[in-house]
Amino acid sequence: MASEVIVPNSAELVEAFWNEVWNAHNPAAADDFVVEDFVIVNAGVRIEGRENFKAWIAAFLEQVHDLELEIVETFQNHDGSRVASRWNVHGRNNGVLGSVPDGRPISFSGTAVWEVSDGKLVCNHVERASHELHRRLNAA
Repeated sequence: MASEVIVPNSAELVEAFWNEVWNAHNPAAADDFVVEDFVIVNAGVRIEGRENFKAWIAAFLEQVHDLELEIVETFQNHDGSRVASRWNVHGRNNGVLGSVPDGRPISFSGTAVWEVSDGKLVCNHVERASHELHRRLNAA
């Protein structure tokens, strides 16, 4: 009889990260989820290191007040080393994408592909609907 392979539930790890860091507005909680040399590539910009990542999160939270990240779906590959997640962000504009901070309600969608190793997030590649949000913010 073949032994059962236990696959880590990396999708649950990613969803806990979304909730405990982004939805709790707590960049410091990233310490519990990401490795020290964590890398995120977002909008073509590479941010390296957990401390730089936490600073980036804090800056983004300052640009989108009352941020709420709605998880649409999350799934992982066969061994849990990769996770894909689709999400929507809702909040109020406080200067996101260089816009005038006018407090208007905003929302945008995105996807993230994560690398997971030993129960920690190692790398994240993010694509978000920034162009569409920028057009809406600058519409007459």
